[in-house]
Amino acid sequence: MSGGRNDRDGRWAWRLTMVVTACVYIFMFAPIAATVVLSFNASMFGGFPLTGFSLQWYERLLSNEQVLAAFRTSLWIALLTAAVTTLLGVAVALALVRFRFRGKQAFSTLVILPALVPETILGVGLLVLIKAVNQPRTIWLLVLGHILLALPYVVLIVQARMVGISRTFEEAALSLGAPRLSSFREITLPLLVPAVVAGALLAFTISFDNTSASLFWRPAGVETMPTQILSMLKISISPEVNALGTVMILVTVGIPLVGGLILQAFTRFKKSVVQQGRTS
Repeated sequence: MSGGRNDRDGRWAWRLTMVVTACVYIFMFAPIAATVVLSFNASMFGGFPLTGFSLQWYERLLSNEQVLAAFRTSLWIALLTAAVTTLLGVAVALALVRFRFRGKQAFSTLVILPALVPETILGVGLLVLIKAVNQPRTIWLLVLGHILLALPYVVLIVQARMVGISRTFEEAALSLGAPRLSSFREITLPLLVPAVVAGALLAFTISFDNTSASLFWRPAGVETMPTQILSMLKISISPEVNALGTVMILVTVGIPLVGGLILQAFTRFKKSVVQQGRTS
């Protein structure tokens, strides 16, 4: 009797968990789905029911110079942020995992700290600092801010991968007379490629999709894609805003997915080449 009752209680608990999980996912993704669907609405009033299918709002985006300028700004800032944070992240992770030095724990905490502080507080704090030293807001300050926000995530990803790489391979290369830089380039770095690619894609996404910090750090007259959407929302909620939001979703979600698929395909190809070499 008690066993059957426990089984029934377990099934009800599992069903309740599934219902709550489904409600959470619907709450999270329903607005995104509605934005994508309404971006194809033929009516200029963004709402249901749809009056027809149309791509006119995407055509308007392509002819909107402000939107194109914001897209170019966000794109090159995100690419530069991904490149710099990847280089710095690999160097910092290597120092934290492979070397011992004074203040190592404090340095690690300092690197990870921007990921623990809310972006709004960090943005306001840096804004107050640059005002105190009479430093004007520039585009390069915005880039440095994005690097500051994305660097901790790259360090954590690469560091987690590097911890799992045995020192034996590097020590064997060093014992055979290979320079430390060569052993890192030929042995450690190829093993770090999945983490490096994942960190770069995450840094790109964080920078391209950043809103709160960019509002505080961007110079006057410069708009990124998120801030451009906010400025358009101040006027009205039109299907053009929905179309721009859909583009943002495609970029921030599509690029990491495509990068992950390419990385998986490359890994499978590399394994197949190794297996062919062993059989031959």
